[in-house]
Amino acid sequence: MKTFDFIELARRMVSFDTSPLASTVELVQFLSGVATEMGLHAEIQNESQQGVPQANIIIRTQPQKPGEQNLLLQSHLDTVDPGSYALWTKNQSNPFDAAIDEGHIYGLGVAEVKLDFLCKLFALYQVSQKNRKFQTLNPVLIGTFGEETGMLGALKIIRKNKINARYAIISEPSNLQIINAAKGFATVEIRIPFSQEELDLREAHSRSSAASSQSKVFSGKATHSSTPHLGENAAVKMFEYLSSLSDETLILDMEAGSRFNMVPHQASVEITTEPKLKNGILQKLNKIYQLVQNVENDMKQHLDDDFTPNHSTLSIGVVRLYEDYILVGGSCRIVPSVGQDVYEKWIKMFYDSCEKIGAEFHLQDYKRPFRLSSKSILVKSAQNEMEKLGVASECRTMASTNEASLFARTGIECICIGIGEREENIHTPTEKVSLHQIEIAINFYEKMIERLSD
Repeated sequence: MKTFDFIELARRMVSFDTSPLASTVELVQFLSGVATEMGLHAEIQNESQQGVPQANIIIRTQPQKPGEQNLLLQSHLDTVDPGSYALWTKNQSNPFDAAIDEGHIYGLGVAEVKLDFLCKLFALYQVSQKNRKFQTLNPVLIGTFGEETGMLGALKIIRKNKINARYAIISEPSNLQIINAAKGFATVEIRIPFSQEELDLREAHSRSSAASSQSKVFSGKATHSSTPHLGENAAVKMFEYLSSLSDETLILDMEAGSRFNMVPHQASVEITTEPKLKNGILQKLNKIYQLVQNVENDMKQHLDDDFTPNHSTLSIGVVRLYEDYILVGGSCRIVPSVGQDVYEKWIKMFYDSCEKIGAEFHLQDYKRPFRLSSKSILVKSAQNEMEKLGVASECRTMASTNEASLFARTGIECICIGIGEREENIHTPTEKVSLHQIEIAINFYEKMIERLSD
């Protein structure tokens, strides 16, 4: 059997910039070459997202047969933006240059989830070297693009009927813990227009050399919107402050956050008093904030004790002032116990309230929650194999959303699992995974392929 150097291939994978504004094409071409050298069959699915070339890769041990059923192994190949390079001290200020230190490998995407893809590739290769004949499910490994920007790569796989899977094992940094349920995800955006009167007053204020204003800054604690209880939302503090102001307040500037799916750590507003002002945007903002509170209160009535927090959540993530409107954006995390009718009720509350004040409401993205019974064959098989490897096998849930929500909607039974910690690891400049976990993961995936395909 030819040997392949996992660490060297890991370094190469990390070296490709696949952050949101970049492309997965070169990484996919590289992986196609590696798979071919391993004697596997690779297919590239070329696509485009917002004018940027992108690609999925589909790897099998043998060419696809008509009517075959699959065991799907899936990982996304894109990453978040690395942020400031200077903070990546373990990588000599280069997040794309993987580094080894004290039994861990550091770099952008090592935990989310490039190296978990590589673990699955090695497992598929090792199974193929045994010349096994798959009796039930043919394994297929898929690397997709766009997880950080709407999961378009996974959607393309589904829409073009590239797989016929019964079970799916989806990569997710879980410290090798089995995840059988996850919250759904919705991104919302509200555009609140200034009145013509306000536009005129704002322009007059900017021209006046004698005009004065007051600014206020609010501080909080940033966290991912899947765990808002771990942070402190600076935008909420700003809205609380706005609700205490008089209706004569003219808003000159306003800002909070940078991403819809993050709890902002800072917010600011600049205001002045304008006695001539009637029915300004402040009143509309206060009604939007009241709407958010009403939806949040209703969310707390629908509990799911498998999650922490044990209810759906709504987080304001971004506030921006543009020339003629203010944008308020955020995200919802929806527990699986919430039915579609309840979710649609919440969305209707937004549509109706925005219509009354002349604001625009946009539902940018929606992924349903998923849950797989802990008694399913897939879960029981994963637990059994993990126990053999000496790893804790209890099921857990996650508050974030990944491709499992898409594949589960098509009737595929899904679990999520992967190397590396999630909390205080991914989306940080010290992202890392344990070399020991990599060995366990390769073993686990190999055993799952053999178990479910025989």
